[in-house]
Amino acid sequence: MRRLAVQFIKALVVLALWAAVVSVLYGTDRVKQLLYPIHYAGTIGSAAQEHGVDPFIVAAIVKVESRFRPGVVSSRGARGLMQIMPDTGRWAAEQLRIEAYYDDMLMDPEVNVRIGSWYLRRLLDAYKGDIVIALAAYNGGPANVDRWLAEGRWSGRADELAAIPFPETAEYVRRVTTAYKDFVAAYGGRFPARPR
Repeated sequence: MRRLAVQFIKALVVLALWAAVVSVLYGTDRVKQLLYPIHYAGTIGSAAQEHGVDPFIVAAIVKVESRFRPGVVSSRGARGLMQIMPDTGRWAAEQLRIEAYYDDMLMDPEVNVRIGSWYLRRLLDAYKGDIVIALAAYNGGPANVDRWLAEGRWSGRADELAAIPFPETAEYVRRVTTAYKDFVAAYGGRFPARPR
């Protein structure tokens, strides 16, 4: 048992030394970026720019919704990187004039992120730019959020997420805002890819 403990301590020391070397060679920002990669950065940057939303919040939504896996389908039928429901996809495709749209296009990262960014913009507009309320609506549905706000069940404040009647939605908002802060810190507020 003691021998195992010594080996474990040696492994920790080697790991700490390796981390220090990587930090010196690449800088702490590079290490943070390795810990918080943003896949599909070009796609996210383009869609965010097209719809006037923060690319870091789009990346945070993608991370929480799908962990950057474009082929994910939820048990409820939400699809792709930003987990768009087919009905929302059809509505958005009509608004965005995406020709010959069909539901499986939601598995295409560019289509999915474009639609998701458009939808996020609509929610931000509906809730006067309040990202916390918009995120709650993205996950829990605008009709539910409108009801919670109207009935005084939730104030819309980030420090009162526990009051949201859907625990999943409260946790979703917390996770997305945490991912957003992590990405902004890792990339120094500069999104890593130029929009295409």
